[in-house]
Amino acid sequence: MQSASADSTTVCGVDEAGRGPLAGPVYAACVVLNPNHVIDGLADSKQLSEKQRDALTIEIKQHAVAWAIASATVEEIDRLNILQASLLAMQRAVQSLALTPGRVLIDGKHSPALNCEVQTIVNGDRLIPAISAASILAKTARDAEMLRLHQLYPQYGFDRHKGYPTKAHFAALQQHGSCDIHRQSFAPVKNINLNR
Repeated sequence: MQSASADSTTVCGVDEAGRGPLAGPVYAACVVLNPNHVIDGLADSKQLSEKQRDALTIEIKQHAVAWAIASATVEEIDRLNILQASLLAMQRAVQSLALTPGRVLIDGKHSPALNCEVQTIVNGDRLIPAISAASILAKTARDAEMLRLHQLYPQYGFDRHKGYPTKAHFAALQQHGSCDIHRQSFAPVKNINLNR
């Protein structure tokens, strides 16, 4: 997290990563960009290569006025549902920011409870640079966590699919069943466990 002071005009972009996977936490990030340092290449993280995301992550962290990353656990996902867990991760990210933003721009239709002005923007990660930056930080942070978890559960191939529902992931689930970081409330995981 980078610290800074700001006034009520400060705009913060927020996005999440990891709503779709069958395993691992969901991440969220928020970014206040520096208007005096334009970062070229910001886009929806899903439209960028891993190499591009990694390079942009370094630049965002170096030059943003402020940024923060937070997550919600698999247990919270299963207890609350994935939407509410995503909103919780967003709330945690904004609340851990080193400043209080005047306005928060959030990708999508839903927003967490925050003590500031909030605006939701569908496709905001493609339209708003601060949200694009947040999507990149959330994605790279989650990918790094899934690589760490791969070391604990190498049989599932999390280093390749990051927990998303790929053929290889389903095959591993069929062979090994689920593990502690699988989202037990998600139907594909639940169904595989029931049929084993």
